[in-house]
Amino acid sequence: MKGFCAFLSSCLGRREAIVPWDEEALGDIPEGKGKEVFGRGRDCTTGGREEGTWNGTVGGVRSLGLALSVGNALPLKNKKASSFHEFARNTSDAWDIGDDEDEDFSSSFQTLNSKVAKATAAQVLENHSKLRVKPERAQSALSEMPTNCKVIKSSSEAQLSRSPEDACVRNALHKQQSLPLRPIIPLVARISDQNASGAPPMTVREKTRLEKFRQLLSSHNTDLDELRKCSWPGVPREVRPVTWRLLSGYLPANKERRKLTLQRKREEYFGFIEQYYDSRNEEHHQDTYRQIHIDIPRTNPLIPLFQQPLVQEIFERILFIWAIRHPASGYVQGINDLVTPFFVVFLSEHVEEDVENFDVTTLSQDVLRSIEADSFWCMSKLLDGIQDNYTFAQPGIQKKVKALEELVSRIDEQVHNHFRKYEVEYLQFAFRWMNNLLMRELPLRCTIRLWDTYQSEPEGFSHFHLYVCAAFLIKWRKEILDEEDFQGLLMLLQNLPTIHWGNEEIGLLLAEAYRLKYMFADAPNHYRR
Repeated sequence: MKGFCAFLSSCLGRREAIVPWDEEALGDIPEGKGKEVFGRGRDCTTGGREEGTWNGTVGGVRSLGLALSVGNALPLKNKKASSFHEFARNTSDAWDIGDDEDEDFSSSFQTLNSKVAKATAAQVLENHSKLRVKPERAQSALSEMPTNCKVIKSSSEAQLSRSPEDACVRNALHKQQSLPLRPIIPLVARISDQNASGAPPMTVREKTRLEKFRQLLSSHNTDLDELRKCSWPGVPREVRPVTWRLLSGYLPANKERRKLTLQRKREEYFGFIEQYYDSRNEEHHQDTYRQIHIDIPRTNPLIPLFQQPLVQEIFERILFIWAIRHPASGYVQGINDLVTPFFVVFLSEHVEEDVENFDVTTLSQDVLRSIEADSFWCMSKLLDGIQDNYTFAQPGIQKKVKALEELVSRIDEQVHNHFRKYEVEYLQFAFRWMNNLLMRELPLRCTIRLWDTYQSEPEGFSHFHLYVCAAFLIKWRKEILDEEDFQGLLMLLQNLPTIHWGNEEIGLLLAEAYRLKYMFADAPNHYRR
């Protein structure tokens, strides 16, 4: 043990030493004894660890390291020293293999028993395999592990080096045990609900629906009421671009007028570009353009499509022109998100494969101009119906959040009282739901499916969205009631695990929202106390 203490003394120049620990030994560390425990250590000399505070609990992950703060004064007081030696005597791990009172630390380092190391590795694998029987808690973390994780058989490497593969296993296990319901790193799922190269064959029902859409769209005067009825349960990918143009009011129902309308509106948009875009560098527009320029790279940062410079330039032009033409609100953070569904849908009209990783520089200039102009006009139509969400003090959002609170208090009083008990205000989580139309809570493919219905509903974005938010909140009632503190509730509500959602989950959400609308929309006083 003298060898180990000599090694500890050699580290006191940093005032910290990292020693490995065994889960069972942690119970021997008395709280409040001057031993602050920091985050996981990766080696015995040079840090490389995250710092945090140990609260006396164990997440069930073994074979990690601890950094013990040894205080400002040296030497250590006898009480602290005795406590440390008591802890060291009760700790049994690979550091102590071959160690005795007369051995130097370096010799113990070289005589680590390979059998013990292998036994430890086998125990880790056994614990790991037991976790696989809990798919609900383990699925998310295990899916993020690399497939090439291997057991390190070298005793020194297994106990000291902490290879990246070993670290990723430990981190994944730790995360799945501590935060089983929250996505740690959201997976980038496919944008589209259908993919030309990988989609399963269409069913007979899907073919029938697609044919119904094509008949409606090809008729001399499209029946918009019938089109809305067909679009409510979702629009097929093949006809979604033209359907969205019609439902948003951008295109006329008369088929013969559509081509001329598109040509005129696209020319009008690029006329705005020539007239206004150069003014972005003028003093009275600099702040607006600067904020847009900052926000664009943050728009869907995990999707490669939106990190392409050409795409970001398109978004900058769309948002700046809209802000200049709507001085009552100007640009407000969150509006940048509302461009993305339109851009993806209109891009898919010219791309056979999934658009997530598509290089837009391969498209012609005319195609890019049409996508940009159509995205601008459809976004403008959407914002015309919810502009009070973005005017000074955002009164539309405040009104909707208050309505959500009143509605939830009637449909699920237990959840409502749970929020009141832990002093959670609806504005703290629902503001983003209203400001971004749930786009930060759902994968983009789900947003596109949701907007199929929003554009089919009268006042879908301004009115029906309230009932969708209520249904979305109640969907997580069990998880909400399981959280029993303010921080835990906000962490849950701001990181809801929807990354694997698809059309089925959105369909159920919309069905519940429609039920709530049917009950309360025509009698709003019913959900007011």
